[in-house]
Amino acid sequence: VYLREKIGGRVSYERVLSGMGLFNIYSFLRDTGYGEEPEWLAEEIRSGDRTAAVSRAGLAGKCELAVKTLEMFVELYGAMAGNLALILKPLGGLYVGGGIAPKIIEKLKDGTFMRNYGDKGRMSGLVNSIPVRVILDDKTALYGAAHCALLESS
Repeated sequence: VYLREKIGGRVSYERVLSGMGLFNIYSFLRDTGYGEEPEWLAEEIRSGDRTAAVSRAGLAGKCELAVKTLEMFVELYGAMAGNLALILKPLGGLYVGGGIAPKIIEKLKDGTFMRNYGDKGRMSGLVNSIPVRVILDDKTALYGAAHCALLESS
């Protein structure tokens, strides 16, 4: 409801599970009174990449609001990855890519992501048998496109 009112329409998963989404979660927690935004973080948000500022503060444990934001983001990220694993059944593994995963990899490793990934009731066994990997190279999609181009030109 918070985001629907804020953006004036439908809320897609990308509004929550992306860099923009991480900041949307932060804004929700801040605006609904979960915690106070420290002035140093407000200044960092105003002067630069707001998602990076919140991520850094959360990873460093410098701001309870940012810590809770990162925790909630990773819980939702893991739950959605688990849903996708159930839908797609990528038995060779689920590869998580994008801009934010490599930047918060330490948080992804702390168990929160995998706990929510595998929390699928009677389907937990299946989901937990599917390995998860984080793509660290931001050019991976380009390598795939280049490979396809080479195959097409042969």
